Amino acid sequence: MSYTEDFDRSLSDPESFWRTQAASVDWHTPPAAIFKDGRWFVDGELNTSWLALDFHVENGRGDQDALIYDSPVTGTKQRYTYRELLEEVGRAAGALQRSGLTQGDRVVIYMPMVPEAVIAMLACARVGAIHSLVFGGFAAPELASRIDDAEPRLLITASCGIEFDRVIPYKPLVDDALELADHNVEHVIFLLRDQCEVSLSVNETSWTDFVADADPVEAVPVAATDPLYILYTSGTTGKPKGVVRDHGGHAVALRYSMSLVYGVGPGDVFWSASDVGWVVGHSYIVYAPLLTGCTTVLFEGKPVRTPDAGTFWRIISEYGVNVFFTAPTAFRAVRKEDPEAAMMKGHDLSSLRTLFLAGERTDPSTYEWLVDILGIPVVDHWWQTETGWPIAASPVGIEALAMKSGSANFPMPGFDVRILDENHIEQEAGSEGDVVIRLPLPPGCLPTVWRDHERFEKSYLSIHPGYYHTGDGGYFDEDGYLFIMGRTDDVINVAGHRLSTGEMEEIVAAHPAVAECAVIGIGDSDKGQVPVGLMVLKDGANIDARSLQSELVAAVRAHVGGIANFKRAVVVQRLPKTRSGKILRQVIRKIADNQAYDPPATIDDPAILEEIKDRLVDEGVGLVALSPE
Repeated sequence: MSYTEDFDRSLSDPESFWRTQAASVDWHTPPAAIFKDGRWFVDGELNTSWLALDFHVENGRGDQDALIYDSPVTGTKQRYTYRELLEEVGRAAGALQRSGLTQGDRVVIYMPMVPEAVIAMLACARVGAIHSLVFGGFAAPELASRIDDAEPRLLITASCGIEFDRVIPYKPLVDDALELADHNVEHVIFLLRDQCEVSLSVNETSWTDFVADADPVEAVPVAATDPLYILYTSGTTGKPKGVVRDHGGHAVALRYSMSLVYGVGPGDVFWSASDVGWVVGHSYIVYAPLLTGCTTVLFEGKPVRTPDAGTFWRIISEYGVNVFFTAPTAFRAVRKEDPEAAMMKGHDLSSLRTLFLAGERTDPSTYEWLVDILGIPVVDHWWQTETGWPIAASPVGIEALAMKSGSANFPMPGFDVRILDENHIEQEAGSEGDVVIRLPLPPGCLPTVWRDHERFEKSYLSIHPGYYHTGDGGYFDEDGYLFIMGRTDDVINVAGHRLSTGEMEEIVAAHPAVAECAVIGIGDSDKGQVPVGLMVLKDGANIDARSLQSELVAAVRAHVGGIANFKRAVVVQRLPKTRSGKILRQVIRKIADNQAYDPPATIDDPAILEEIKDRLVDEGVGLVALSPE
């Protein structure tokens, strides 16, 4: 079977195509109806936790490593076989049931990169509960907003996370979030870590006590269309959208993607250097590798700084990683610290077959540097929280297609990608427009937004009727390669993390000295994009630019978290607007954009700041001061 044959069949006869892919999953009740009323595998039953663990134990992989935990920040290394991980998950699932949790209840998981986060996810899936992971770097208001939307009965967290050599206590953040939230969480479970002691209060239990003496429970069969998890992604209004992922389509799509895109099978070692709080962590740290029977690596820390840029090579060599997946930001940092790749020396990288990059556009020089130093295929691919698996890639599992630097390669089977203009007219090769996907979306993609289907339709299906609107702009070249040029809304990509500038604008606008503002994403060679605030001050505002910037940076950190990387505030005389008074944010982005710069230029480079200033002044924005950090 070739890529072209698979792709054409997936579009011409999708039900037959996905019936074939569904056969790779061991169903409790195989689906008779493949697609009905906009949903996939509607009458099938299965359990994701059983597929990820029990299936492999019953089929002879019980003694194979399922999970390798490597934590330079704590000096910990730990391995779990499939049998051992099943025992841990079964006991945690029993503890969930003992606490009164039932099928359909929600559990928010606010955890660092520790095995208990994976165990909690799989335990929820085992009993039919719906988990919602919140990235440990988010501040209390972000956690509170997700608690209010998901309305969980339980919150599972830890006493702390660790960033580089800094301990981040979680309990104050959790306490603040619970105080801010309107919804009442019944019980909070804390994983107590040696790096941070905490005192637990009423309705709080340690993880050790929570799972102690719990009887392991069997996996509960659930409908293929039942939700597995809710994962919140930035919305253009500032309020996060709860992307829903179901059990059936998710399992089929991820299992297929591992063979199609990543070219891995049972027994391979797969490492995704992401965080379980993001979709990459859900799909390709936890679920896809375990569904496939791989060994997956769970890494706690930032590979470039824990302890050095050689950490990538150490992990690959030590564990025999076959396929590695990370964001371009990470390798830009590695290249900056070790441009000659001297830290590769002494590491046996012969196990590594393919490197995959995603989360943001890979600049050509970084891509070519990686190809040169590794001598293996380097695949830049593109997908979203909403889709859960790659939209475009090179399908190395069935056919290694030639790759073009800067492209997302080709649409994967099931994704009918088109380029449309504002009048819904399909564009010719080379012409840029909105990147959309013709409905129906393939299995594994979001069927709705949690408890707000109207928002799902408005956000994704209303802009181009009959199509899912990705929010990205791009084009196909004459050879059929897809190029993604960036967001067309106010969501920006900071070091591979999608964040809403609209949310940051609300925080900036709340400052008493600010009359109006716009927050835009500026191209940065280290992080892809970073947010910059443009502000018009109120008449008579008595504050200097440096002090204002410091206060705004602190406010964004408090409400969103350090992950926002909001460090620049620019005072302007006016902002360009339409006649009706709407701020022309896209115009400002185009004026200030420094995407043309390749490393080593960053927003911290004074020359770049001056260039942005000149562009804004030339276009009549009227820059008064560009504040230093």
